[in-house]
Amino acid sequence: MASGSVWRCTARQLPLRLTVGAFFLNSGLSKRDADDATAERLHQFAAATYPFLGKFGAQKFVRLLSTGEIAVAAALLLPVIPAAVAGAALTAFSCGTLGLYLRTPGMRQEGSLRPTEQGIVLAKDVWMLGVGISLIAEGMTGHRGPASAALGPWCRMLRR
Repeated sequence: MASGSVWRCTARQLPLRLTVGAFFLNSGLSKRDADDATAERLHQFAAATYPFLGKFGAQKFVRLLSTGEIAVAAALLLPVIPAAVAGAALTAFSCGTLGLYLRTPGMRQEGSLRPTEQGIVLAKDVWMLGVGISLIAEGMTGHRGPASAALGPWCRMLRR
């Protein structure tokens, strides 16, 4: 039987994991069938900041981006994935989007971290970094007992 502290730990993570996971799942699925113009626009934007992405075709880039977003969503939404692992995936992805924000001209006000109107779309993603780091921290300091004890509450919910 799982301890009360494991259940509290899981319950604390649930709102973060569900909301951010659903957001990522929606984003990834919406890019799944991107038209050529959307794929080209996303690819050019990313490749201008991260030149190594230029070696991919636009449609391939968008498929990879979509798959990455769906993978992050799965890590967040599946309770069998430890919080630290899900948090690491989210943190890595958010660092990429924040890199776009910091490196792309016109996203920030001159000499400031404050976003321009165009930069708000990326600057708001700082919340993903906070959620990711929180999940890592909780996963590193949380329950360290057997996996069956940690997953007990989730298994009981699925059996009902």
